[in-house]
Amino acid sequence: MNLSKLYNEFFKSEKTGGVLLIIVTLISITLANSVWQESYLSFWNTDLGGHTLTQWINDGLMTIFFLLIGLELEREIYKGELSNLKNAALPIFAAMGGMIFPAFIFYIFNSGTPTQNGTGIPTATDIAFALGILSLLGNRVPNSLKIFLTALAVIDDLGAIIIIAIFYTTSISGVNLLIAFVIYILLLVLNRLKVNNPLPYLVGGIVMWYFMLHTGIHPSITGVLIAFAIPFGKSDETSPSYKIQHILHKPVAYLVLPIFAIANTTILINQGWQNNILEAGSLGIIFGMFIGKPLGIFILSFLSVKLKFASLPSDLKWTNIIGVGFLGGIGFTMSIFITLLAYKDLHIINYSKIAIIIGSLFSAITGLIWLHRTLKPISKNENNT
Repeated sequence: MNLSKLYNEFFKSEKTGGVLLIIVTLISITLANSVWQESYLSFWNTDLGGHTLTQWINDGLMTIFFLLIGLELEREIYKGELSNLKNAALPIFAAMGGMIFPAFIFYIFNSGTPTQNGTGIPTATDIAFALGILSLLGNRVPNSLKIFLTALAVIDDLGAIIIIAIFYTTSISGVNLLIAFVIYILLLVLNRLKVNNPLPYLVGGIVMWYFMLHTGIHPSITGVLIAFAIPFGKSDETSPSYKIQHILHKPVAYLVLPIFAIANTTILINQGWQNNILEAGSLGIIFGMFIGKPLGIFILSFLSVKLKFASLPSDLKWTNIIGVGFLGGIGFTMSIFITLLAYKDLHIINYSKIAIIIGSLFSAITGLIWLHRTLKPISKNENNT
């Protein structure tokens, strides 16, 4: 199985980006708990036109991240793992299990409590971190496993976007939503007219984002919508979709996500912080990510194959799927993103972030050890067959 040039580019940028995310997170937590704490926190709370610097990052830069996710999902649907229903079924069922089970576990812990609104937090998978951990296994990883994890994580992120749109939208401005909708229709018309210049789509996307910002719906969703308005064409190097993906891979991995991480991991490690880990909100996140993710991914994958809705690639074993399930429990970026939408209480946000890091860390270490023991080194020729 040969990986496309664009996919290889995506995988390499994501795995390096995962290492960078770890570094900037450690830097941010260190500064937030240092003698420079006050000035460091006030920097990210700087007011810029009625929004803090962190809010502009979350509303603006994350839209670019979602644009890349949307383009990657479009590529998978038209030409990748999701283009064939039989192949697509396995990661789709896996992603569904990886969202339902963690949410259910979180809800069991938090039903009827002030933290119940965080049910969506453990449902997300961080593509950059998950692929970064997988890459540490080198030539042990068959291409089919890389593709399965990527497809699962992309579908998972789409699920997270839907969760954000449905459950974390409070009030909606009809006028702004109508204007944004009209702009989107115009971009779809340009697509049908085969306008292949990326500029009108990007300019229209910026204007659409502005109105979405004032609708009450999180504007980052604009990124995914714009992705599906951009012509896919033949997915060669002349395709607008291909060109924009190629341009965005490295800036998203090396700039957008690290900036988001460093701005949103200003986590205060106060005395007695460990007591907060035993609260319902924290336990729901940790168990949802560490137990719910692998359990949900494995169970629904297994059932889909046994019921002949999907098929397991010939070079994969169920132990491999369990290992990937643990890597799916690395939420980080998306989980923090949903946390900021779910809660207003800074204390809850802070200990939820700590729980996310703990859950992601447990999942990463377990997944790495599990896959290292269940995957054998393979030759380059074997991986390309």
